[in-house]
Amino acid sequence: MVDKVLRRVNGRTQQYTPVQASAGAADAGKIPALNAEGKIDPSMYEAGADQTMPVPASEAIGAGKFVNLWDDAGTLKARLAGNSNDRPAHGFVKNAAASAATATVYPLDAVNTALTGLTVGAVYYLGTAGDVITPALDATSAAAGSIDQKLGLATSATELATDDYDYVVL
Repeated sequence: MVDKVLRRVNGRTQQYTPVQASAGAADAGKIPALNAEGKIDPSMYEAGADQTMPVPASEAIGAGKFVNLWDDAGTLKARLAGNSNDRPAHGFVKNAAASAATATVYPLDAVNTALTGLTVGAVYYLGTAGDVITPALDATSAAAGSIDQKLGLATSATELATDDYDYVVL
């Protein structure tokens, strides 16, 4: 049961039922209600959106790529993360960004929905050039100095639920 609120429509007071899930732009301006779990339905917001950071890209970054944030003479910039070049992942982008353009960087605790070809239930790790790999690197299969960084679990062929895991230099 959803509590109702009163609103005025054409000079008359009427009961109104707030929405529990969003149908997109058609629900713009409507009052939200908590769902059966006592939470705001995820359809009403973009997961991780409140934590995104606009960061200048120091190179072209493709959609879904994992990025490394770095200090370029006092300016925070984003570049492709990589397990072979000492660039641990700090986040990812859902949309491509050209070099010198602003990239919207999502934190490593959001869902990367811009990937393809994932195996549901598989754990993915940082690869090269912002990509993901499975299985993990180990000291015998990787060059010395490579980064072994767990990124998250594939929940579909296109979604990776990430977490902010620490990394190990092999």
